[in-house]
Amino acid sequence: MATDTTTLDIPQLKREEIGPALTPQQLIWRRFRKHRMAMIGGVGFLLLLAFIIVGSILLPERRANQVDLQARLSGPSAEHWMGTDSTGRDIFSRIIYGGQISLVVGVLAVVISVSLGSLIGGIAAYYGGWVDAILMRVTEAMLSIPSLFLLIVLGKYLGRDVQTITLFGRSFSGSVGIVIIVIGMTSWMYLARIVRANVLSLREMDYISVARSLGASDARIFFRHLIPNTMGAIIVSATLGLAGAILNEAYVSFLGLGVQPPTASWGNMLTSAQSFIQRGAWWMWVFPSLYIIFTILCINLLGDGLRDAFDPRSQRHL
Repeated sequence: MATDTTTLDIPQLKREEIGPALTPQQLIWRRFRKHRMAMIGGVGFLLLLAFIIVGSILLPERRANQVDLQARLSGPSAEHWMGTDSTGRDIFSRIIYGGQISLVVGVLAVVISVSLGSLIGGIAAYYGGWVDAILMRVTEAMLSIPSLFLLIVLGKYLGRDVQTITLFGRSFSGSVGIVIIVIGMTSWMYLARIVRANVLSLREMDYISVARSLGASDARIFFRHLIPNTMGAIIVSATLGLAGAILNEAYVSFLGLGVQPPTASWGNMLTSAQSFIQRGAWWMWVFPSLYIIFTILCINLLGDGLRDAFDPRSQRHL
């Protein structure tokens, strides 16, 4: 029986036609770049940072705290773009320096929570056994503590007694440090659970066994192999945690128990505005509220985009 030796004429695709293989980082950027709302959030957040940084360079801090009783409760004008408050301080300048405080509180609190969550969750999963049992029980105990209530109590009894902090030439009320520490120490538990779940699956991978057989120390395996491969979850959690930290600072400052005057924050600006809402001084609460809403919206849009971009199973934006 004769066999047909005719070869099929199948066109061979050249590598140039397919394109070079994309690295994981390039795939993440590609997914994020095609997430339209995330790009809007990212651009908005960058514009907010530029506004605060450039504004603090052009306008000195003394302008934000300068009292002018003759101009008190003045509406928006050419001299005071966002009006003045009950003591004649320029709201535009206080928005800039209040934004600095709100973002510094949020970023430093997130650094504390991410560091604790990554270490506790990663160590619990890597060593397992009684280490895992103890650390997870501590995590569950911390989850039962209402962080906002603790923040209010400590802000009331400790915030006013802590001395003023001077950092980078600026003076901050001691309550800023209390707010940062409490928010950071009470918001790491959910990230610890996420990191623990990821490390539990990663520690059984072949490359971890190879690294261990080659004599790599536990610290090297942990910080060079396990944590870097969990960075997707950590970055997303940090982004969304930043929005929560800014909101918590605004809550307690609005109640008068967070950042204390003369240090401006968006939260305590709303506190000083609540007595003048019915007097027609709408600018005292509208502008701080708009900046809080805008910041939280941009961060949440950015966090949603990062969550989709770091998900390798997401084909929505490829």
